[in-house]
Amino acid sequence: MQNLLLVGSMAYDCVETPSGKRDNLLGGAASYIALSCAALRCPAAVVSVVGEDFKGSYLEYFKNHSIDISGIQKIKGEKSFVWKGKYHQDLNDRDTLATELNVLENFKPNLPDTCLNPKIVVLGNLHPNVQMEVLNQLQSQPKAILLDTMNFWMSNAPKELQKIIQKADILTINDHEARELSEEYSLPLAAKIIQKMGPKVVVIKKGEHGALLFYENEIFAFPAAPLEVVCDPTGAGDAFAGGMAAHLQKCEEISFETLKQSIVLGSVMASLTVEKFGPENLFDLKIDTIKERLQLFENLTHCNFPSLFS
Repeated sequence: MQNLLLVGSMAYDCVETPSGKRDNLLGGAASYIALSCAALRCPAAVVSVVGEDFKGSYLEYFKNHSIDISGIQKIKGEKSFVWKGKYHQDLNDRDTLATELNVLENFKPNLPDTCLNPKIVVLGNLHPNVQMEVLNQLQSQPKAILLDTMNFWMSNAPKELQKIIQKADILTINDHEARELSEEYSLPLAAKIIQKMGPKVVVIKKGEHGALLFYENEIFAFPAAPLEVVCDPTGAGDAFAGGMAAHLQKCEEISFETLKQSIVLGSVMASLTVEKFGPENLFDLKIDTIKERLQLFENLTHCNFPSLFS
């Protein structure tokens, strides 16, 4: 049985940023989450759908890196999901140039028997109804359900989104989306409003400004890595979720301390992802490289205060 279940899209991305342009990159939430878990040597199972055009080499890579692909449907005669986007100079904003749903339009998740009792479930960005279908197939309550969503569903499926948010234990969302969902500008107040919707844990991602963790009455702020070069931020949030999930599935309990640790590891994976286009940096990522980036974060956040008030 798989302890970690990942659900989301698998796609081809065509991305243009100030650093250049790449076509037909491996994309989709499930792809980035799975690659992040694979890099961390964390076994997981993926539930998704691809077309006949999806490269078998990608599926083979997942299989060879402890990722169960039995829940990935490959539809003959159909094309995979395609997303095309262009980022602005500051990389915080982007324009979607084209979205071709293809096989994703009629996706009906079908969980293999090995995926019915996971410890951790990660629901990558998909229609809330699809996310709910996954939860309805589970035979036991997971220790944690980590939900990712986006502002598109806030506008186009608000009632369905509210229902899936009620089921989530952990919601990851960016700062703009947190403000839209809560109708509150202050992020601490926004988090409190969102927590009342269901999730005990709210993680607000702020891109180059790091992330905020809200758990009960506790708050943890963590910086982003001060990178000299950022090529492509497309999969950063999903790699972040993969890092979080990979850590939490190893923990005896989910506490403020283990959640803080998961945020740190998520930030490590996100920072490594954005340095190259698509998920190029996640393939065959060395553990030593991950450790070096973790050390960078430790150096950034460590400070000894003298006795100022004695």
